This record gives sequence, C-alpha cells and structure tokens, in this order.
Amino acid sequence: MATPQAQGFLQPAEWASHAACWVAWPSDASLWLENLEPARVAWTKMARAIATGETLEVLVPDATNEVLARKALSGTEARFHRVRFGDIWLRDTAPIFVRKASGEVASARFGFNGWGGKYVLQHDSEVASRIAVLAGMREFATPWILEGGSIDVDGEGACLTTRQCLLNPNRNPQLSASGIEEGLQEQLGIEKTIWLGDGLLNDHTDGHVDNVARFVGSGRVLCMRPSGSDDPNRKALENIAGELAQARDANGRKLTVVQIPSPGLVAGKNGEDGSPMPASYANFYIGNRAVVVPAYGTRFDDEAAKAIGELFPGRSIVPVDANVILTGGGAFHCITQQVPQ
Repeated sequence: MATPQAQGFLQPAEWASHAACWVAWPSDASLWLENLEPARVAWTKMARAIATGETLEVLVPDATNEVLARKALSGTEARFHRVRFGDIWLRDTAPIFVRKASGEVASARFGFNGWGGKYVLQHDSEVASRIAVLAGMREFATPWILEGGSIDVDGEGACLTTRQCLLNPNRNPQLSASGIEEGLQEQLGIEKTIWLGDGLLNDHTDGHVDNVARFVGSGRVLCMRPSGSDDPNRKALENIAGELAQARDANGRKLTVVQIPSPGLVAGKNGEDGSPMPASYANFYIGNRAVVVPAYGTRFDDEAAKAIGELFPGRSIVPVDANVILTGGGAFHCITQQVPQ
C-alpha cells in the first residue's frame, strides 16, 4: 500500500478545524487509587470545555462506567463507545489523524510499547485500531513505535520532537535519526523535523515534546522560560529556547519564539515522594472554541493562561487544575486526540 504522504495525506495543525475529539473516561481504580474521583472532576471540566465546539467521542470500558460518564457529560452531544483500554492517555494510544486536500481523513497507526516498556497496560496497544474502526475511516499502519505526544506539527510539513524520546533505544533501536525522519515523512507528511534536546525532569514519557514546545501558528512556536530560582528544568528549558531560536520550518523560515513562564517547582503530593513533577503549561489542548490550559496552583498560572490566550484570539481560555491528572503522568493534551474536519 502506498504511504499516507504518497496519497496526499498530512497531519494538520491542532488549531485547524476539528470534527471531533477522542477521550477516555478515567475508570481504573487500581491505577488512580484515591485520585480517581478528583481525576474525573478535572477530566469533566476539560471535556465540557472541548464539547462547546466539537463532538466528544468517549471511550468507556463497560456499562457501569458508561452510566457515570453519561451523567458527567449530560447536556453535551458526546458519543460513547464501549472499548477496553489501559488508561486515558489517548494522545499516545489513539491513532494520529491525517487529512488530504480533498477532505478525506484517515487514521495513521503506529506501534505502541508502553512508553519504552515502562507502563505496559492491557488493551492499550489495541486502542488505535479500535478507534479507526469506530471512526469508519481508512487506516494506515506501521510497526515502528511513535506516541502522539512525542511530536507536534504546524500543518505545513514541520514537526517538533526531542532526541531524548525519539532517539531513545527503548523505542526504535533499529532506526537512526534519518530513519525516523523518513518514517515521519511517509506516515504524516513531515518534510522538516526539528530536533530538540531533553524534556522535563521525571517525565516518564522520556521527554515528550508536548510538555516543552508547541507550534501555535504558522511560523510561530511556544516554549517555557524557567520560573523561580528552584525551577528543576532551568537548563533544559533554556536549551530548548536556544535551539528553537536557530530553527527553521519546512519553508525555510526562522521561527518566531514565544516564551511563557513554566510552573516552576511543582513537588509531588497525594502519595508521591515529593520529587519534582513534570508540570507544564505547554500541555494545553487547542479546541475549536476553547483552549484548555493546565493550572497547578502556582503564582505563574494566571500569567501563563493570559499569554496563551493572546495566541488564540476568538477562543475562550479555560484553566483547569491539572495536579491530579499529573499524578497519572501528564495533563490535558496527553488525554485528548483530535480528528480534523
């Protein structure tokens, strides 16, 4: 079968129009423990904000959880699908959706190995193919490992990623950087891969780029600057800003770099050991009408939300407490996957 790129498919930018957004209802008490109910509260706030502008496609593992999810989203036009899944991180376990100029949308499915073998949960590796069937679209499958949160695209042929993740031997030891670039080109239409260094400290995804840098417009990229003298990611964030300042997109343009504050030190709690958590304001979801921005209760929350809002005029900015979701390993971008219009 010809590759998606050969057939004219490209992964659109997240700010382009969506037909829907796939999410999964937090349901596994053995994973979330005492944080399950608080996680559902945060998830529901996020989901309701997204539902103001696009259809929610909600995975639920069984009838009992479907009743709970339907109650939480009552009044929205959400659609519910009984599909077994490991956990809610659909940015990484769902397919990546690609589109061609004619308007056809297809599913690009990659291999998934539990973030380098660290968190292998039953059913997660099956989620992408199940969603493709439910969506009723063509599916392109490739065996090499890629999580959706490890890249971020501008819809014009460029993507951001980190060496820490995509060159990690626990993903694709058989592939060089040029081999990965070729794969991204074939499957997602990426003509230019912008390689950054390390991601956030204690990020179990091995440095997903959606925690440190995001495209926010044509030729424009967002990253974070260190906040406070105790920011645990000072060096990594400074390095990323420096690399982006030298980067060019697929059209040869130097990028305009917009910096927002980082959350600073967000220490583990709720059963964590007190070590720095991989908190990030960059892990926002760009919906059709709303941008859901993580908040952590630090003094930088308001400044970060305001700065993000200035990048997306016409969309409402919805800060939602992400501390409980963070105990599971990520924030709102990590638990969403958009379908282009």
